[in-house]
Amino acid sequence: MGTTTRTVTYEEWLNMPVVEDAIEEVVNGEVRIMPPNKWKHAVIVENLSEALKGQVDRKAVRVVGSVFGLIVRKKPLTSRVPDLAVFLKQNIVERDGYIHSAPELVVEVLSPANTRRGMADKIRDNESMGVAELWIISPEAQTIEVVLLENGKLVTQGVVTQGQISPRRFPGVAVEVSSIWPD
Repeated sequence: MGTTTRTVTYEEWLNMPVVEDAIEEVVNGEVRIMPPNKWKHAVIVENLSEALKGQVDRKAVRVVGSVFGLIVRKKPLTSRVPDLAVFLKQNIVERDGYIHSAPELVVEVLSPANTRRGMADKIRDNESMGVAELWIISPEAQTIEVVLLENGKLVTQGVVTQGQISPRRFPGVAVEVSSIWPD
């Protein structure tokens, strides 16, 4: 007799109790609880968030660096928690307290627990939503992999180690790469 993993529906998930001090994602109906981010991770997200917020038109653009649920699909339920997301406010679709629309830019900061397969799944989920740009940040290597949506596929354009990085959808916004690393 094999074991089966119970999956949850969107409706069941909405009624589940909140797990305090943890990050919860749902992938294909399977609830995954992750520990809070480590300090270096949090500082990178905060530094990048502050740099972006200081340059975008805050009336038209929302930069979110706090934990929130991004619904990738309702069946099977997949909800991701990006480290940072940048939205055009006019495109935000919020239902049941969660976001159901693609950000213009998603940032994922790698942690030791990230696997190649897990990142490939996250990339696929972002691709399926139509996320225009994804930055994958490696704190250890101090690199930013820039991945852009081209013909419906997220494709790596290059890896940035120094200088400035600019989100494609926000001309005139440029972040000094060295400014995002913790002191």
